[in-house]
Amino acid sequence: MKHLNFKNLCMILLGNTIYALAIVMFILPNNMITGGTTGLGIAIHHYFGLPIHSFVLLFNTLMFLLGAAVLGMKFALTTLVSTFYYPVILGVLEQMPALQNVTDDKMLSTICGGLMIGMGIGVVIRCGASTGGMDIPPLVLNKKFGLPVSVMLYVFDFVILISQMLFTNKEEIVYGILLVLIYTVILDKVLLMGSTRTKVEIMTEKYEELNRLIQEQLDRGTTLVYTQTGYLKNDQPMILTVVSNRELMRLNQLVQETDPHAFMIIGNVNEVRGRGFSQQKVYKKEQEER
Repeated sequence: MKHLNFKNLCMILLGNTIYALAIVMFILPNNMITGGTTGLGIAIHHYFGLPIHSFVLLFNTLMFLLGAAVLGMKFALTTLVSTFYYPVILGVLEQMPALQNVTDDKMLSTICGGLMIGMGIGVVIRCGASTGGMDIPPLVLNKKFGLPVSVMLYVFDFVILISQMLFTNKEEIVYGILLVLIYTVILDKVLLMGSTRTKVEIMTEKYEELNRLIQEQLDRGTTLVYTQTGYLKNDQPMILTVVSNRELMRLNQLVQETDPHAFMIIGNVNEVRGRGFSQQKVYKKEQEER
């Protein structure tokens, strides 16, 4: 888990608050179905009348204890804030009538709810924390029986949706499935936000000049990968560099000005770690001074 400083703590609280707002503003008022602990809470509330926030608190506590026993206290600490804060803020927001009459349009509720749920969970996970609840059973099954986590997450969500489908109509079932799809896609986008970069591989006879220009004008690091051309069997270094999406056009311009016949391979990468990206740049003069 990342070091839980004040900034991370605030972001975890913010993520859980956004998640709770989505449930109170869009899901509950329109009797929509959803996955996760909240979806299970909706089913329990329908069959047994137990308030959703009370069930979520009870279930999250049990899952916290299970996670601590099976996965260890280090993991359990990553769920601690969400385990107890989410049901509390959910209960508080449920008492605010102004939040419960935002819209009666189910499609709008599905879209807005999906966006907010995906964003809220994504913010929590980006901080190195966990939302707890239904995240824990798949991890326990993975450790004990080797079952894939991603598959088990979908299985549990499917079972939870089925439990709600028994007391809802066909249209709401479709909206519920669409909701889960939306927040799954948004969650993936949030997790990759700000991390995606562009990898560029360049084959050119003027590699020395272009290598220098990339370092001097773009202030980006390069790697010379020694390769052999397939047809003429010439030994020739290939320039490998990683740039931001905004820098790609400038790099393309440098390549065209240096060698219009250069061969370029451009591809997106999900995450880049190291000097110049996740760590501060270090220049040659600074290294010599050290």
